[in-house]
Amino acid sequence: MADFLIAVPTMILVLGVMIVVHEFGHYAVAKMCGVRVLVFSVGFGKRLIGFTRGDTDYRVSALPFGGYVKMAGENPMEDRSGDPGEFMSHPRWQRILIALAGPAMNILLAIAILTGVFMVHYEHSPIMDKPIVVGIVDPNSPAAISGIQVGDHIIRIQDKLNPVWRDINEALLQAKLSPNTPITLNIQRGSQIFNAQVLPQDRTQELGYIGISPDLPTQITRIEPDMPAYQVGLRIGDEIKSLDETPVGTITAIQAYLQKTGSKPINVHIVRKGQAQTFTATPVIDKKENRYRLGFGSSFPIEVTHLPFMQAVSLSMEENGKLSLMIVKILQKLVSHEVSIKQMDGPIGIGKQAGQAVQQEGWIPLLILMAGISVNLGVFNLLPIPILDGGLIVLTLFESVIRRDINQQVKERIYQTAFVFIVLFAAVVIYNDISKLGPFARYLP
Repeated sequence: MADFLIAVPTMILVLGVMIVVHEFGHYAVAKMCGVRVLVFSVGFGKRLIGFTRGDTDYRVSALPFGGYVKMAGENPMEDRSGDPGEFMSHPRWQRILIALAGPAMNILLAIAILTGVFMVHYEHSPIMDKPIVVGIVDPNSPAAISGIQVGDHIIRIQDKLNPVWRDINEALLQAKLSPNTPITLNIQRGSQIFNAQVLPQDRTQELGYIGISPDLPTQITRIEPDMPAYQVGLRIGDEIKSLDETPVGTITAIQAYLQKTGSKPINVHIVRKGQAQTFTATPVIDKKENRYRLGFGSSFPIEVTHLPFMQAVSLSMEENGKLSLMIVKILQKLVSHEVSIKQMDGPIGIGKQAGQAVQQEGWIPLLILMAGISVNLGVFNLLPIPILDGGLIVLTLFESVIRRDINQQVKERIYQTAFVFIVLFAAVVIYNDISKLGPFARYLP
């Protein structure tokens, strides 16, 4: 119940900011073009408070789920009066600019948020920018099955030459979107160069799993107070050396061992401040994820620095560009049925993520989530679907090519069909949201 009470207002805040920024983009460009804006509302429904300046009623409405801008004559299904202040009375290029302004503001907001975050708190793992020299290969993993060995230098991943460890994650994310598709690697072993194909396993995480990592110690970086690891005395900073007599070099190797032993007590051999210690813990079953866990997680060593402004802007644009391309690829795969719509999150999923982000230490997790949602909103609104901004742009461009307006009745049918599609799409996404309710403890053994 407490999580729900945190998630709901956080979701309202996050989506509200995103939508108001989007609508402000339409509003600002419409005013610059001389379109008469009748209403700028924060929220929907009944008007609570506000004021009128010029032609515009600036208001706060009862339902705090975003906002809207109402322009004179913007509804293409209404008859025109010929008033020069109406939206449809303006040149097509101005209408396109007004439609573009909303998504553009969302993308600019995402760039601004990440720029600010990187200037204040740029969190990264130095190993992720180093060449891929395999330090650990998990037994029986996809990499081991493909013949990859410790010391191998991966010099190409798919079409990416001279990759770094960060590129492995991107390749795994791409593979997650194309199940049962192997990743092609070029490997240098001494003076020999050969190819290998690795089929990632789906571990129900954001990324697939192939079973390689740098030669770094497996240290506990996250621990859950109500789980066996903490209760028997394990703590953040402990270096895991082995479980029973089995060496475990990666968190995925630990997860695999726990599934093998089940609920049997195991000896966890660690090093703490240079001293070897052993703890005995009994894994518990996570019924939601149907796997055994001890309740700790591990990640590569992290450094926190402050980037100068221009470098922060450049990195922010790069990260937002990657995310935008990923969203487009996901949508393409949805259309071609290569990806299930079940992978998409709607308001409930967003609310859950927002609730989790706001409970973490500091504002950084929530700001990063807001940037991601803002990019998603901007890209989604550019889709060529009537009633979305992208659909308006496409129809207006088509009218520019044929040099006349589309027949009013035809346009009405297009918008009605698009409206039904959007409603059905939203219903399916919300249904998926509900079906996915439950704790999501990724990367935690």
